[in-house]
Amino acid sequence: MHDSIVRPYGGDFLVVIMLYCIVKSFSKTKPYSTGMAILVFAYVVEVSQYFHLVNRLGLQQSSLAKVIIGTSFAWTDLLAYTLGMCLTLLVERRRTRRRMQTK
Repeated sequence: MHDSIVRPYGGDFLVVIMLYCIVKSFSKTKPYSTGMAILVFAYVVEVSQYFHLVNRLGLQQSSLAKVIIGTSFAWTDLLAYTLGMCLTLLVERRRTRRRMQTK
């Protein structure tokens, strides 16, 4: 897909949601704590791209390393991660409120 919104930002928006769901499926941590930990993790990965971690580790020939760690820093990626986590935590808050109302 070659567009100016979905391809560059959709994956970054969705990856934090996916990571949140994976972590929550294996642990009973609080939603906010889990969300913040995942958001910090995403930020660290993005900042590592700014410092060219793939090259510094000598992994520039590894396609897998380039996909997982990434190779190009972008401020908009940080925004996409933040918006994805905000949506996730809003959905969790609504689910929690609904559960409390039905009890």
